[in-house]
Amino acid sequence: MRLTALVALSLALLMTGCAGPERYDAAGDVHTLLVAIRDSDRAAFDAHVDRDALKDQLHARLMSEATRRMNGDPTLAAIGALIGRPLVDGLADALIQPDVFLAVAEYLGYSPDRPLPNRMVIAQALRRLDDDHVCVPRKTDGPCVLIFRDEAGVWRLTRFEGDIGLLRVPRR
Repeated sequence: MRLTALVALSLALLMTGCAGPERYDAAGDVHTLLVAIRDSDRAAFDAHVDRDALKDQLHARLMSEATRRMNGDPTLAAIGALIGRPLVDGLADALIQPDVFLAVAEYLGYSPDRPLPNRMVIAQALRRLDDDHVCVPRKTDGPCVLIFRDEAGVWRLTRFEGDIGLLRVPRR
């Protein structure tokens, strides 16, 4: 009996060591966010998203894209920023919803018609960026798509670095 417990403890420590404590902790919150996205659970989704940080980041990306489409003309960009800010703010708010992020989850390989991976599998997929940030890449060595920050013990989504075209408000 003692040998079985020792082997189980050794395996647990080995597996935690492979994933790293930050990634393992973050994996639980990433899993919870994926469940919230799958189930369209707005309260659980909001608890694992830093809405202000994500909104600011999406706002900057949307404004940058609008400026690019205006061929970088600074006058048009300034007018667009002045007039378009309320529109872009509303769009950013509309994009931070569980049903919008379902397309992102599917892009990353998580489909609502399949069981979600467990915490250990998610932990192995996460990439540690620093002590307070981890990211979800599409491929092990690929660029980050979702970035999470540890905020007082809860890992919350703060940045979306994927293709902005993945974020679409579903038609009702």
